[in-house]
Amino acid sequence: MIERAVAADAGEILTVQRAAYVSEAQLYGDPYILPLVESLEQMRKAIEGAVVLKALDAGRIVGAVRGQLSGATCVVGRLVVAPDRQGQGLGTALLRALHEEMPGASAFDLFTGHLSEGNVRLYRRLGYRETHRERMDDHLTLVHLRRVADPR
Repeated sequence: MIERAVAADAGEILTVQRAAYVSEAQLYGDPYILPLVESLEQMRKAIEGAVVLKALDAGRIVGAVRGQLSGATCVVGRLVVAPDRQGQGLGTALLRALHEEMPGASAFDLFTGHLSEGNVRLYRRLGYRETHRERMDDHLTLVHLRRVADPR
């Protein structure tokens, strides 16, 4: 089941986010990536100021994604799935639900690290296309992707 998150979900979503991003931190050799150092208060503010969807399984939050409109573009962030539930289609379901939740968006933009090949494959399967790369430092280049919304 996928539904909108509320402020009371912040702690559980933050726990899932941290668990999900440990592998990314290891991949890039950086334990201080933003999803790992985000505070509970920052998570609450994100839930209050953006569309945050959560995936539930028997009452447990097993995934989440954020979307924030910037003009007519939805900026997608923090797609996370609990490590024990990865590879079961939850990331796909969360992104599709976000696409449906943001009917006014003409496009969806997101980014991931260049070494995160599974993430790039997922986004491409869902219609995202690479727009550019942005070198952040010696160990990280961000891959920016965009999906043009389906015409209604």
